[in-house]
Amino acid sequence: MATIFTRIINGELPGRFVWRDEIAVAFLSINPMQTGHTLVVPVAEVDHWLDLDPDTVAHLNRVAQQIGKAQMEAFSPARIGLMIAGLEVPHTHLHLVPMNGVHDLDFANAAADPDAEDMDAAAGAIRQALTNQGASGVSA
Repeated sequence: MATIFTRIINGELPGRFVWRDEIAVAFLSINPMQTGHTLVVPVAEVDHWLDLDPDTVAHLNRVAQQIGKAQMEAFSPARIGLMIAGLEVPHTHLHLVPMNGVHDLDFANAAADPDAEDMDAAAGAIRQALTNQGASGVSA
């Protein structure tokens, strides 16, 4: 059975995409810890990041870095946190979280019902920043 991320990637469930290429996608978390919290996910459904081939790991990190730079431009946080937890969905994903302190990486802070307009605005801000950077994988 396909994971929820595969269903989002395939368009069966909605997602606020900011990046898409043949290897990876990125979309906003439905329960963001902070505004702009983005997930970078391989298209291939692989549960544990240790099982990914090295080229895919490298690609995910390049995409994460590009999106992190866009998040810095869009939201001006102190840092962009990068975390691979992998317990909540059995499909590798990197959490990119704009942060001003380590407490911003606490899943207890995740919004249970974020405002749809705020989420759309955050996705738009990331896409615009990626476009400003000349990124090639910006999602429409």
